[in-house]
Amino acid sequence: MACALRFRRHVRVAVLAVCLAVLAAPAGAANEAGDYVIGPQDVLFVTVFDQADLGGKYAVELDGTFSFPLIGRVTAGGGTIRDVEVELKTRLARGFFKNPQVTVAIDQYRSQRVFIVGEVRNAGTYVLTGDMTLIEALAKAGSTTSAAGDDVVVVHGKGADKPVLPDARAATDVVRLNLRDLQSGAADVRNIHLADGDTIYIPRAQLAYVFGQVKNPGSYPVQSDTTVLQLLSLAGGVMPKGATNRVNVVRVIEGAKREAKVKLTDIVKPGDTVVVPERFF
Repeated sequence: MACALRFRRHVRVAVLAVCLAVLAAPAGAANEAGDYVIGPQDVLFVTVFDQADLGGKYAVELDGTFSFPLIGRVTAGGGTIRDVEVELKTRLARGFFKNPQVTVAIDQYRSQRVFIVGEVRNAGTYVLTGDMTLIEALAKAGSTTSAAGDDVVVVHGKGADKPVLPDARAATDVVRLNLRDLQSGAADVRNIHLADGDTIYIPRAQLAYVFGQVKNPGSYPVQSDTTVLQLLSLAGGVMPKGATNRVNVVRVIEGAKREAKVKLTDIVKPGDTVVVPERFF
């Protein structure tokens, strides 16, 4: 019993130590990405071991530099966190300190941004923070709407100052992903790299049409796996006089309209017109 109590005390002490270490870390260090490219208006948090007066927050100015005690202007724009660390260490070692220990973190991300447009709840411009993933960016925009299609399109804008749609860029600058794969956390799409000026575009789902004996005839968005039954549900369901065993679809094939009988489990295609006839008795 005493051993068990001592073990639980050790566990509590270890957990407390971890929590204190996290709280003591510099602001922004947890989200820092090693390959993040620093730009104007980013704020750096610099720590020089055993030299507390030199540490603190330093804002990168519009020309990509910041002023640091003893050594003057330091170029940060266009470089990574590691580049700035090396630069500070090298220059501080020139007659000021022997083997200075310097760490740099991003305190505030301000220089880079991405644009999120299309079928999201809060379209707009968002700050690109460190190693932000595509799914994290979409979460900032309030996720997708019910009218979103199957695809997510990322257009690499290469520092663009406004959204760039897919037809305005070469095919090599456009990445198309499946929205459901992304939402399920598939590794090959979850970790796609985002860069300054990228546009994340969520197209609207294509439509199919429902007429006849349903509660709310009209057009409805369909996904690649939407069935006839699901489409009828979107239309409010079949009326009591509807004949679900004689549902027809009008579909354009090679430019010609063709009508065929379908089952409730069949897949609906964009542009289809599904008709629910009235029962004979």
